[in-house]
Amino acid sequence: MASPAPAPPAASSSAAGSSPPPRIGLAGLATMGQNLALNIAERGFPISVYNRTAAKVDAAVSRAEAEGALPVLGHRDPRGFVLSLSRPRTVVLLVQAGRAVDATIDALVPYLDAGDAIVDGGNEWYQNTERRIEEAAARGILYLGMGVSGGEEGARNGPSLMPGGHVDAYNNIRDILEKAAAQTEDGACVTFVGPGGAGNFVKMVHNGIEYGDMQLIAEAYDVLRRVGGLSNSEIADVFAEWNRGELESFLVEITADIFTVADPLDGSGGGGLVDKILDKTGMKGTGKWTVQQAAELAIAAPTIAASLDGRYLSGLKEERVAAAGVLEAEGMPSGLLETINVDKKMLVDRVRQALYASKICSYAQGMNLLRAKSVEKGWNLNLAELARIWKGGCIIRAKFLDRIKKAYDRNPELANLIVDREFAREMVQRQNAWRWVVARAVEAGISTPGMSASLSYFDTYRCSRLPANLIQAQRDLFGAHTYERIDRPGSFHTEWTKLARKSNGAAI
Repeated sequence: MASPAPAPPAASSSAAGSSPPPRIGLAGLATMGQNLALNIAERGFPISVYNRTAAKVDAAVSRAEAEGALPVLGHRDPRGFVLSLSRPRTVVLLVQAGRAVDATIDALVPYLDAGDAIVDGGNEWYQNTERRIEEAAARGILYLGMGVSGGEEGARNGPSLMPGGHVDAYNNIRDILEKAAAQTEDGACVTFVGPGGAGNFVKMVHNGIEYGDMQLIAEAYDVLRRVGGLSNSEIADVFAEWNRGELESFLVEITADIFTVADPLDGSGGGGLVDKILDKTGMKGTGKWTVQQAAELAIAAPTIAASLDGRYLSGLKEERVAAAGVLEAEGMPSGLLETINVDKKMLVDRVRQALYASKICSYAQGMNLLRAKSVEKGWNLNLAELARIWKGGCIIRAKFLDRIKKAYDRNPELANLIVDREFAREMVQRQNAWRWVVARAVEAGISTPGMSASLSYFDTYRCSRLPANLIQAQRDLFGAHTYERIDRPGSFHTEWTKLARKSNGAAI
């Protein structure tokens, strides 16, 4: 427990020296940590900051001074950092998930008192948060696992925040978080998500939806470029136009910007930078966790899974290049398998419709995963409220999130976004264009795993009679797994092979 001894002196910006003791501190001063600390300070809340590397502490304090003499107090040792805070203390961690979080907690806990709180703002596996909640509770310390979305810009100017764990820890700093979060017409983009690891789980699924969204946008670009022959300038204009309509979103907005950037290393001044980027996608694990959780909970998430597979396959650059050479030698064309003659304006419109419908499927899969986990864990997640806090600040913020919120407001038990009347109408209206884009991509040999997975998900979900009856018959034949009938209750087993041989013998 903390000693009542005074804290050692701290480095601070000029405004911090005359401010009251901070109620909140932040440990971990990489770019995200610095930006969130400056955001909080700019909202009028003094904040103490700490990092094991003294240079990062100095950099944070220097930035605070340069950006308006913000009330940021820098500390170079954990004791002084913790004791600089007024009680009940709240310490936010923005360090790498996993062992670094445990190490940072171990460094800070000796100076924390019962009733103080730790808030982990990293992309942490939710079960690690649940373990830490129990460990902290044994010391009388409160704990939150808080998803932070919006990247570096969001952290500085207003992120979407997803805190879950001990509600008292949230209430202690609720006013701070509501001011620091992104703001929309519906309020601050923060809410108490739920108990345990709910906050981290929600952020994980957010990231899974993000994977799907990015894959779908990349496929739309690929079809426009390869089928329509659109230039980077034309593609930039298309995405800018889309961002003024139903597809308005952060990811569509930044995609338009990307296609306007020339290669700074091209001395001629020509050529887009995007064309010089190696086609290998990185990842940090949250997409994989999302797909794993979907599998464990028996929730279909094919669009998100396809986006993950797309990233895995992109990493096989050398193998892909070699495969292209082998197959070309056997007669496979290196370019399009079939030339698609279509008016550019028509192509752009159909791709827009296909992208919109595919995105709804991706969001629907993520929301269904959240609901399933909420039921399993008793978290009582409010899906409408989650859609609300994703409307601003976060990476997947999009215009139609307001409509997703309203769909769950109308029916909190909505089985799937696809069957909400408004979305159902739009999916039906867009299905012809959607099917056309996927079919033309298949004919041309263009990979569209995300759009194809979304369309298959839509067609499977709307089908009242699937061929699963045959699969059940196969399972019963080779494994005696039994089956149910459509005309009478109960479980049944049939000696399929014996009856088949008898039938075949009779036929002969």
